[in-house]
Amino acid sequence: MSSNRPDIRPQLGLRRIINVSGTMTALGASIVVPEAVQMVDSILSEFVEINELHRRACATIAQATGAEAGCMTASCSAGISVSIAGCMTGADLARIEQLPDATGMKDEVLIQPGHMVYYGAPIEQAIRLTGAKVVTVGQATFARPYHLAAAVTERTAAAVYVISHHAVQYGQIELGEFCAICRARGVPVIVDAASEYDLRGFLAKGADLVAYSAHKFLGGPTAGIVAGRKDLVRAAFLQNYGIGRGMKVGKESIAGAIAALEAWGKRDHAAVRAREAGYLKLWMERLAKVPGLRPSIVPDPTDNPLDRLKLEVDQGESSTTAWALAAALARAEPPIIVRDHEVEHGHFFLDPCNLHPGEAEVVADQIASVAAAIRGKPSPDLADLRRRQYEALLAWPDRLP
Repeated sequence: MSSNRPDIRPQLGLRRIINVSGTMTALGASIVVPEAVQMVDSILSEFVEINELHRRACATIAQATGAEAGCMTASCSAGISVSIAGCMTGADLARIEQLPDATGMKDEVLIQPGHMVYYGAPIEQAIRLTGAKVVTVGQATFARPYHLAAAVTERTAAAVYVISHHAVQYGQIELGEFCAICRARGVPVIVDAASEYDLRGFLAKGADLVAYSAHKFLGGPTAGIVAGRKDLVRAAFLQNYGIGRGMKVGKESIAGAIAALEAWGKRDHAAVRAREAGYLKLWMERLAKVPGLRPSIVPDPTDNPLDRLKLEVDQGESSTTAWALAAALARAEPPIIVRDHEVEHGHFFLDPCNLHPGEAEVVADQIASVAAAIRGKPSPDLADLRRRQYEALLAWPDRLP
């Protein structure tokens, strides 16, 4: 793998992985943009008044999103929790200190079952951390406006709407209609848009608060961004004096996220897309020649302006399975980490958004090489493979043999 940049990973005893999975927290999320790197480096040795830095971030978030206000927290997941808590407590510090005991407060949060995703933890846990109760709207693949209207009670504090490739992509209430129904009943809508490009559209459709990850497509350090109504943002921010204390964000993440937001507005997005299209073209041409592999280019399922390579593995022709190939790639040298959340359907994806120069070629070479090396070898049982992953997690910090 050709690279002129210094690489700290060997010094830390870490593998030099290549990430074609996407902006995944488990892999370090994204390549941080130079503007954010410089900002983090500059502020680390300085003291600041944190609430004043938060005030500066508020202005930046408002400008980038068109919101009345914004605040920073530890992550998008934390942003969901403090947003819900803010809807429960308002700017009442006594109530803020009372949580997660929600006695005397509205304590029900609505969510469609098709939006009850797992992003490293279940989203309903982010709701329950506040002391709120999860109330489902409709069924996993069939939610309709009448379900939502009927679910609202005098105890409803908020409703959560998830924009994610993990969510069910059909049979759900459309965001604009979801917001209209909730607004007519005085229920704030919180949108989980952790990995979305659109910084303005969800608020424009009627959302009261939107939570983003600073460390995904924005290319900032780890942080969460909450944007929306000033009164609700204020209430979310004030959770720093309650349950949000354990979700606090440091000066380096606040300042770095400010820089990432400002850089986002100046980014040449067309040039980024052109570079990614070049990677996809390379993979299409190279992998179409590998026996048993069927590459195709597919759009992002939540309408982000990017495509990915879908790689179908024909078990008959390749004499292996998609999960065996994905697992073998992760063990290779260099390791290639693919987007494998649908691997039981016989395919996985290659995401081009987090590549350093020269890595796209390495990915193509490695896939061709590993596919040839495991051709005809027994494929592991998928259930057994997942059991081993589970056991490895429970063994941490030890390693399984």
